[in-house]
Amino acid sequence: MDIMLSDMQEFITPVPNFVMKSEPIMIKRRTAKQLSHLDALESESMHILREVAAECANPALLFSGGKDSIVLLRLAEKAFRPGRFPFPLLHIDTGHNFPEVIEFRDRRAQQLGERLIVRSMEDSIRLGRVVLRSENQSRNAFQSVTLLDAIAEFRFDACIGGARRDEEKARAKERIFSFRDEFGQWDPKNQRPELWDIYNTRVHAGENIRVFPISNWTELDVWEYIAREQLEVPHIYFAHTRKVIRRGSGLLPISPLVQPKDGEQSESIVVRFRTVGDMSCTCPVESTASSVDEIIAETAVTRITERGATRMDDQTSDASMELRKKEGYF
Repeated sequence: MDIMLSDMQEFITPVPNFVMKSEPIMIKRRTAKQLSHLDALESESMHILREVAAECANPALLFSGGKDSIVLLRLAEKAFRPGRFPFPLLHIDTGHNFPEVIEFRDRRAQQLGERLIVRSMEDSIRLGRVVLRSENQSRNAFQSVTLLDAIAEFRFDACIGGARRDEEKARAKERIFSFRDEFGQWDPKNQRPELWDIYNTRVHAGENIRVFPISNWTELDVWEYIAREQLEVPHIYFAHTRKVIRRGSGLLPISPLVQPKDGEQSESIVVRFRTVGDMSCTCPVESTASSVDEIIAETAVTRITERGATRMDDQTSDASMELRKKEGYF
């Protein structure tokens, strides 16, 4: 049956004649709590530590008693407590370390109840693995030999260290997961890409990885974290009076290893150490900072990098650190 349009008029409701007004639609966003920069760094570092524990068969954490490795221990506590660390602590003792730092190292490991493995360069010297020109020669560069021997002895496939990019230019271009060949050597031209937080941990037999969870931290970040977490550090990081000699552009602490040469005079100066290591090549800096807060204030305005101001062995050439790393250094 045909229905004419005129017959449908009574069923059609007229549409009002109005204009739609475009008004902005307000969407209430749910915002997550903003992480502080320390929280973000901490989260990244804990992820890296857990990645090592999950992917590597036999890792170790390098613990010297210095501020960076102290931070690593706190990060490991947060990543794995209440369980035990899934790796032992390892220290390569040159025999020229500061006694205050060695005492702190042993005490901190005991407090944590974690296994501490110490391998000494004295053994490497006794076995003829390291040959020195003199008893007082700096042993810092020769640590690589003892470290590689320890890696072979315990078959570690990963060593976690506290190196940071801001310390030195060779470390600035090194990946977080830094691969070493079967000879323990690092090739800066043959590094694996690291995309976001995806890390490749595969190694061939005999190879190993150095992992740097706080690579993206700065010296200032480290001290701010120490302040926030109320971490104890060796007292030589704080200002104290010490006998030193001026040699080149740095100060060297008087010790059985370092004595004034002809024409040099010893002085008693208020100093502190920004980094701790081999007594024969680690320089203090003049400072009156006697608390963590004062160190933070001082670090915030300094224009000289940590290693640039304190390590004589880094001043032998522009490529000194890179050359040592190619030989197996940390």
